Amino acid sequence: MAQAAGPAPGTLEYLQRDNQNIADAYGRQTGQQLGNPAYTKAMVAEHNEVWVQQLAQQAATPNRLAITPGNVFPGWNGGNPLRRGWTGTRGLRVPVAYTNRYGALIRGNVFAPLPGARDPYSGRRLRRPYPGVVITTGSVQGSERMYWWLAQDLAERGYVVLTYDVQGQGTSETLPHENEQVNALPFCNPLAPPGAGEDFGCPGVPAQQDSNFVYGTQDALSFFLSKPRRRYANSFNPLWRLFDRSRDRRSATPGRTRRVAIIGHSLGASAVSKVQATDRRVETVVALDKLNGEFKPVVPALAVQSEYGFNVQPYWMQHGSSIQPKPGPPNEAPDPRREESTGFDAWRAAGVDSMVVVPRASTHLEYTDIAYVLPASRYGQALTSAYVQRWLGHYLKHRRTRLLASRFRYLEPVDVGRWDPIQLDRSERLSFYFCSGYSLGGRVSTDIAGVGGC
Repeated sequence: MAQAAGPAPGTLEYLQRDNQNIADAYGRQTGQQLGNPAYTKAMVAEHNEVWVQQLAQQAATPNRLAITPGNVFPGWNGGNPLRRGWTGTRGLRVPVAYTNRYGALIRGNVFAPLPGARDPYSGRRLRRPYPGVVITTGSVQGSERMYWWLAQDLAERGYVVLTYDVQGQGTSETLPHENEQVNALPFCNPLAPPGAGEDFGCPGVPAQQDSNFVYGTQDALSFFLSKPRRRYANSFNPLWRLFDRSRDRRSATPGRTRRVAIIGHSLGASAVSKVQATDRRVETVVALDKLNGEFKPVVPALAVQSEYGFNVQPYWMQHGSSIQPKPGPPNEAPDPRREESTGFDAWRAAGVDSMVVVPRASTHLEYTDIAYVLPASRYGQALTSAYVQRWLGHYLKHRRTRLLASRFRYLEPVDVGRWDPIQLDRSERLSFYFCSGYSLGGRVSTDIAGVGGC
């Protein structure tokens, strides 16, 4: 087996590096949260305020119950409290609600630049209309506020972005309602197995099923593209005027004229991988752990793949996949290509532009903002956002961006109302265990981090 670059596996130097990588996989907790007094102060104010708002919202709609942890427990749906006050100072945010194909009430938010805003990186004035982005959450009760960091970063750079909770997660309704597609009355049996039939079970229950995320993405796209004269389920996007509906001949996917990207995490990543294969409204896709190569590659795809799954293990337990690690010999490094597919190989074989990046010390929970608990690295979100911004700049705005740059600048919230620039060095921030690479316009590299064995 090819070994990763650096010291030989099993040596003291290798063990020290691996131990440091494990410690860095908790860097968000130790550095950004516990290590920043401003975080706790902001968290108490933000999370309590959000919790009270959600209770009031639920009380106002007693026939639209969201029976979810994110709607009940303070902090579950809080997001990053250091971004408190973003709305109105750095961008626009408008709460939205619409019913999905099963009649369940879906809640979310639409983000956009402020009128007359300038790009915080280039200083260039942002000119409407803007391309659009729809973000689908992960499963296991992921909620949309956990992904506001990316929505806000993109809105500041000139995108209209929709985040939403899939049916049965966050603040979205758990049970379906009677409509043209669903016979939910007089009986709706939430204990019926998935696939029992719409006449007997509860479509969309439980939330942990592929269809909630695939259909959720499709319905969210329909709502995002709606306007007063072409509504979706009697609702429309309140920021519809800001979205660019024009054709763009520079598109890498002829016939995809809506200028919309879809982004998903975890089960949401698999869902957007599937939707891009069949939905002609999508121009490019970003999958956060991970891009699913089982579906036909159609549009350019950025895959951000994590080193670890939900837990962090030493290198000799990193054989197998990140979600299902296996033990291996201590004198062997993990397979740099691993057993799991990142989707990159399928996209490269199909000749569709793609890129896979593996942030160093990253976990499956890297892309969700959760206070104090669950491992996540210090710079994983920053590096991910930097790559997503450049990817969408290239494949959605069709501008020249330095996707292959070795250094990135990122604006990071460090206190309420305060964003500081940080520098990200690719050689330091990409995994030294697993392969990162690209296939862009016929140019291919499967090892931009110098791992070896890729």
